[in-house]
Amino acid sequence: MTIESDPSYPAHWEADVVLRDGGTARIRPITTEDAGRLVSFYEQVSDESKYYRFFAPYPRLSDRDVHRFTHHDYVDRVGLAATVGEEFIGTVRYDRIGPDGRPASAPADEAEVAFLVQDAHQGRGVASALLEHIGAVARERGIRRFAAEVLPANTKMIKVFTDVGYEQKRSFEDGSVHLTLELEPTAESLAVQRAREQRAEARSVQRLLAPGSVAVVGVSRSGAGVGAAALRNLRDSGFHGHLYAVNEAVTRDLLDGVRAYRSVEAVGAPVDLAVIAVPADRVPDAVAACGEHGVQGLVVLSAGYGDSGPAGLARQRELLRQVRSYGMRLIGPNAYGVINTAPEVELNASLTPAPMPMRGRTGLFTQSGAIGIALLSALLRRGEGLSSFVSAGNRADVSGNDILQYWYEDEATDVALLYLETLGNPRKFTRLARRTAAVKPVVVAKGGRHTPAGHVVPGTRLSEDTVSALLRQAGVIRVDTVTELVDVGLLLASQPLPAGPRIAILGNSESLGVLTYDACLTQGLRPLPPLDLTTAASPADFRTALAAALASDDCDAVVVTAIPWVSEHALADDLADALREAVAEAPGKPVAVVHVELAELVQALSATRGPAAEAPHRPAADTPWAPAALAAATADPDRIPSYPAAERAVKAVAEAVRYGQWRRALADAGQVPEYEDIDEAGAATQLAGLLADVDGGAVLTLSDWDARELLARYGIRVLPTLPAPSADAAVRAAAVLGYPVALKTTAPHLRHRADLGGVRLDLTNEAELRRSYEELTDVLGKPGELQPVVQAMVPRGVDTVVRSVIDPAAGAVLSFGLAGVASELLGDTAHRLVPATDRDAAGLIRSIRAAPLLFGWRGSDPVDTPALEEVLLRLSRLVDDHPEVIGVSLEPVVVAVEGISVLSATVRVAHPPARGDLGPRTLPSY
Repeated sequence: MTIESDPSYPAHWEADVVLRDGGTARIRPITTEDAGRLVSFYEQVSDESKYYRFFAPYPRLSDRDVHRFTHHDYVDRVGLAATVGEEFIGTVRYDRIGPDGRPASAPADEAEVAFLVQDAHQGRGVASALLEHIGAVARERGIRRFAAEVLPANTKMIKVFTDVGYEQKRSFEDGSVHLTLELEPTAESLAVQRAREQRAEARSVQRLLAPGSVAVVGVSRSGAGVGAAALRNLRDSGFHGHLYAVNEAVTRDLLDGVRAYRSVEAVGAPVDLAVIAVPADRVPDAVAACGEHGVQGLVVLSAGYGDSGPAGLARQRELLRQVRSYGMRLIGPNAYGVINTAPEVELNASLTPAPMPMRGRTGLFTQSGAIGIALLSALLRRGEGLSSFVSAGNRADVSGNDILQYWYEDEATDVALLYLETLGNPRKFTRLARRTAAVKPVVVAKGGRHTPAGHVVPGTRLSEDTVSALLRQAGVIRVDTVTELVDVGLLLASQPLPAGPRIAILGNSESLGVLTYDACLTQGLRPLPPLDLTTAASPADFRTALAAALASDDCDAVVVTAIPWVSEHALADDLADALREAVAEAPGKPVAVVHVELAELVQALSATRGPAAEAPHRPAADTPWAPAALAAATADPDRIPSYPAAERAVKAVAEAVRYGQWRRALADAGQVPEYEDIDEAGAATQLAGLLADVDGGAVLTLSDWDARELLARYGIRVLPTLPAPSADAAVRAAAVLGYPVALKTTAPHLRHRADLGGVRLDLTNEAELRRSYEELTDVLGKPGELQPVVQAMVPRGVDTVVRSVIDPAAGAVLSFGLAGVASELLGDTAHRLVPATDRDAAGLIRSIRAAPLLFGWRGSDPVDTPALEEVLLRLSRLVDDHPEVIGVSLEPVVVAVEGISVLSATVRVAHPPARGDLGPRTLPSY
């Protein structure tokens, strides 16, 4: 609610947050227009809470109090309110104080802080959310610590302060508890904040997937249309809660056998979830009715929003604002719906007709309804059940990030499958996916290389290859198609993870075995020679061969190939039973079956012998990694995945192998090293001085001198260059640097382009230097155009490029590749998120295709990769410590047999954004 008459109003402090119970609230600065809201809020607070706030009976606020609490300068005096609708449910304020405890201005860096939360909303995490946001505001305004006085009996508020994770001091003075909190984020405070975020967002999804009552708004009396279909699906799924139909023109008590009402309000009982299926122009009235009735969440099936152009997009933003004003969460609009197969819920609030998908241990999230239909159909055909399904449509609110938060702790979900058209916030997604992937597989098919209509999310400049690399770093299994999504999901949902890449191949077709062998090599696996059982092999022969392969120490997984017998139908069940018996004898290794035209075998292998609800599930989130725990994570000996092509089966096995390797690597995740020679404070001072006269949105490219000075503070030495505007100046520069030297141009169109002739190396004397200078200027242009420089020669080595860039959505990304046109043309660059660990740096330089050139390719001497890794880690620390640094390019970095030389550096800086990933938790606002 920006106030036009007050340009100092900090609109960027406004944020929507999810509270502990899964509901939402809006946090915003308090303004002069809030006097009435403040008085009304205070009247609803109990006398006890007022006493705890003011240390004395304080029944009402005076006019002076109201003026003081609603007039702020947003620098030394700030007040924030948590609101639901137009009502305050909690407030927090700080007042800057000096060493004597009296009001002060900057540079004083301490402030007194106080909270008040409406009694009806205590216990929802309102105060904790307000503390996160007022702490971020204070840091932005140069305040480094909070002081608070709390009565000893006010244990709830003391707990809010003590649980936040900040460094703090506590003392008892004059009958009250005196608390001092240092506001610099710590590892503990960040962990506390993210744990609260996870619990709140998971709870908000749980309320949508396990409601006690559901109302379908927009059920036609004729039984036709989307609303009536949703109602029938809910009814026929056996939903265990209360179900209501809503139609403003209804004239009878029942619609399709369900109690019917003219409005949500007329239901006369709590409604947890509302499914809205009315035209877009009537949705606001339906949302308002649901909000006034206390509905907790909405599934909006209605189209006509971001999927229908700019006007629809504006309508979608207004819908989200309205929904959040009532503290609700939203799936949609243009959603396909949600499914929860839990036996105590059995919810099918979607357009998927009966029968509902069978119960399984795979969770599925899609943005597209059409893709959702295809995936549900594919999983059903191949005998795979679901734990939960969410198709979020335009996902104006609930997104894949929220569903990951829920699946992370959901014991009914062992494998997470997501079809995404955009990542929205890649930095948060990779953070959540990494944590989830540590306990269960996360498989992502990402469609759409550009943001499609209806998915209005923060853009990213990162290429698809970069996004894929970052997802792999987070342990996400990235696949290219929805078919691969199903293929990989099937294997992970029923088989243990392989311990390595050694693959045994056996079957009754030599040709199919060879195809499988080739596919393994293509995927980087280590296949054993195929075992041909011949076309005369019986199910007993398959059983014997598979049991032997599983019992062998020479393989980590088995691919079985099968072609039809003359009597296919008679032997399908026998073969399936034989394979199951072999797996039961020697469990612990994954098995995949490749079949050719054996439809009956597919059905027989996918049949589950026991109840799906009793299938083994993953270890608890805090279970330490162990090979046995990994092997048993999703194993189901009754189900063996089958594939109609060798390439598809091997691709699924290969992804499981790579994921297993990533899981095992978590046991030694590496560390972000500390370097004693880093001058973090000096760098901060230098950056503050450089940006003092730079406008808020401007980007400053540092001079060579400033760039070298900044990098030197982090132990990265850039070889100096001296300008050579004339041949005589070049000779003088060489005399200072010492021969041999290099002469090169720095004009933008020639920089780093040795292939264009703009570099002369190993000039050992004045004559050679003058001759080279004359050649350059004769061929390429005048000195003023070429901007020549002279630089001392360094030991020969491999030319590389080290970069870091701040992407608006992904955050800081560290990149590495070899220098030269070939690497640029082939896109041979690797990426890691910042901050990088020592393992990340080692993996980064080894993950490019040209990496062998660094390690002694064709008899050459290996170069000093430890020194290269150190440069990567030091640069990572620089950009992580200082958000002002938005781009660094070190090119070339010459890696010799001993040591490295950074020949050139470009550094770009800007004022950091007000909020970042370390800021308080907020919901995205699209």
